[in-house]
Amino acid sequence: MDWVLVAVTGAADIGLSGLAASAVKTAGGEAGDWVSLADGDPLNAGFLPFTASGEGATELRRAIEAAGPVDAAVMPAARFGRKRLLISDMDSTIIGQECIDEIADAMGLKSKISEITERAMRGELDFEAALTERVAMLKGLPLGALASTLEERITLNPGARTLLATMKAHGARTLLVSGGFTYFTARVAERAGFESHQGNTLIDDGAALTGEVGRPILGREAKRAALLEAASALGAGPEDAIAMGDGANDLDMIRASGLGVAYRAKPVVAAEAAGSIRHTDLTAALFFQGYKASEFVPG
Repeated sequence: MDWVLVAVTGAADIGLSGLAASAVKTAGGEAGDWVSLADGDPLNAGFLPFTASGEGATELRRAIEAAGPVDAAVMPAARFGRKRLLISDMDSTIIGQECIDEIADAMGLKSKISEITERAMRGELDFEAALTERVAMLKGLPLGALASTLEERITLNPGARTLLATMKAHGARTLLVSGGFTYFTARVAERAGFESHQGNTLIDDGAALTGEVGRPILGREAKRAALLEAASALGAGPEDAIAMGDGANDLDMIRASGLGVAYRAKPVVAAEAAGSIRHTDLTAALFFQGYKASEFVPG
């Protein structure tokens, strides 16, 4: 079989195997045998090998996602399997918030800054220029506001710890890479279980933010470079990596990886990723690699 479809749902009344086979047939493909990865409590998941044209396979994920609250991944059979590297965005992927928007709330600027954030994540604005503009608005913010933002507002997304613990238990390396700030990446990496992290640096004068960000700015190209460097350090290639994100600045690393996953992502990202998570949780990224629920390691 040339392709693999992985489907995950939290809805007990959806017959995944039948839905997957029907979607493959509608796309003009020929289905193999369904393999179950989880039978409820709380998710149902499995994968279906199939043969189809590349064009049909591309449309397949959209078709199965339209059939109900199902998260899916479609990939060439050669790309299906456990990855040696997990590289992930932080804001709105591993955590449920955009840190800079939450920091801005302390200055009464959340609505203004979050509008710029949203446009940048959709790919409508240059990432570096948008980040510089937003950080400039934070000039004078007391450093204590960073700590209070972290403790009071920042939460891990469901499944994050299990995703990290399971992949690490099976020998994978893990890297958190963010266009956000090292103050948060260091602490979120520790909470979630990442082995290393990269981010941008907020400049301060010892008491408050200066409104400047350290250079060079870690953006779209730097995330891809981080993937390539981390894979090379393992003696692996980019095809051995799973890359996750939600915004336009994640696109290059998602494209370069063996398995790109869009997590509740902007349309421009969801359209290009092999897998998309919209309804379930981050453990879907384990099913997309063929892990069984019985192999999950609680975080």
